[in-house]
Amino acid sequence: MARICQVTGKTPLKGNKVSFSNKKSIRRFMPNLHSKRYFLPEEDKWITLKLTADAMRTINKKGLFNVVKELRLAGQHI
Repeated sequence: MARICQVTGKTPLKGNKVSFSNKKSIRRFMPNLHSKRYFLPEEDKWITLKLTADAMRTINKKGLFNVVKELRLAGQHI
């Protein structure tokens, strides 16, 4: 599976790893992803989302039902 947040769409970034001698080599900065199960009382079922910590705070702020509704309008299958 891809390392992409389902809510925010964050993906791995590229950057340089810099050694003590200041040599640079390419490295990847991974998003802080977690698989999290939420209970959706409006539909009386559990859903599993692959989220970043930032997306978890977004769900706490907006509410799970509103976030799921936005994802479905965007075309994601949940």
